[in-house]
Amino acid sequence: SMTLISTRRIHTGRVVSLDIDTVQFPNGNVGELEMMRHPGAAAVVPFLDPRDHDDPRIVLIRQFRHATGGWLWEIPAGRREAGEPPLDTAHRELAEETGYRAAQMEQLTWIWTTPGFTDEVIHLFAAWDLSGGDTAHERDEVMELHEVRLSEAVAMIRRGEITDAKSCIAILLAAG
Repeated sequence: SMTLISTRRIHTGRVVSLDIDTVQFPNGNVGELEMMRHPGAAAVVPFLDPRDHDDPRIVLIRQFRHATGGWLWEIPAGRREAGEPPLDTAHRELAEETGYRAAQMEQLTWIWTTPGFTDEVIHLFAAWDLSGGDTAHERDEVMELHEVRLSEAVAMIRRGEITDAKSCIAILLAAG
């Protein structure tokens, strides 16, 4: 297995920290890796219709993302706070970004977002029995809420309109 020989912190930021890790790989070679340390996140497919609905509506967010140079279709998501269980993150982010609170929340899976350079894990959930409330967007969150049929969201993935990885995986899993 891989052995961590040393790590040195290059930058500590609001969202991520950057480390240079010196590691011995399983083949015996030693090398340096740039690693973005991230506290992890949770993302939610919010269902507006009951579980037994033929083609339920879900809530999608159209959000401006500087990294992509434009607007992205996404599901509600956000960073874990220190020591926060992913389920709690999912409930909190759903409420903050959409105003909805969910009576039922079920984990779909968890994924490594970009294992080439970050330890970020996103836990993916589906939520039902929603009730509305107020949103609490952060200053850097510019977003619109849209109701979309699940079949249409899957079609948007196939057409290359939804390209955010966590959203694609969660929607496809939720669609069965």
